[in-house]
Amino acid sequence: MLSRDLLTWQEACVKVSDMSDPTRFSMRVPEGDNRERAVCDDCGYIAYVNPKIVVGAVCEYEGRILICRRDIEPRRGFWTLPAGFLEEGETTEAGARREAREEALARITITALLGVYNVARISQVHLFYKARLEGGQCGVGEETAEVALVRYDEIPWEEIAFPSVEWALERYAEVRGTDRFAPFLFPEGDDRDAMRSPSDGDP
Repeated sequence: MLSRDLLTWQEACVKVSDMSDPTRFSMRVPEGDNRERAVCDDCGYIAYVNPKIVVGAVCEYEGRILICRRDIEPRRGFWTLPAGFLEEGETTEAGARREAREEALARITITALLGVYNVARISQVHLFYKARLEGGQCGVGEETAEVALVRYDEIPWEEIAFPSVEWALERYAEVRGTDRFAPFLFPEGDDRDAMRSPSDGDP
């Protein structure tokens, strides 16, 4: 077990450098590991780079789905579901509720895990939930230019921001009448991920 002093020094190393001074780090295979990592030459701290988790929800109210027009890059001006990166110390369900509140001023009740999409090319995992929009109340929140409640046949498919949002909406149509189903997975052979994916922004 690491001593408190050593752990504090390593924490400071990460906070101060945040990899902004690459000369303090070198790429090498740490002892007991099997791949190259960025290792601090001063204290030996290993700066692991792990996949990012994105959480969101398909929120329904009386047959209509909540969608948001993005007001940030990437894909500014395109429509999406309320979704974003999971925060530290947060469950995936809590993250999906927070994103709905922040982006669409919406209060939602999650009813089921809809899909888990491994977007390995950009080292992200996207989790979308099926949810109920409480009271049908929504509005323009952070990072959002416009919100709308649309029927499934009114979804602006040509203006959807990201493939994982399309997958979630398509799978939702298959289970809209039930909350008892196995979560859907990445659609093998679907080339939309290669066509259009966030590179360094959230969906």
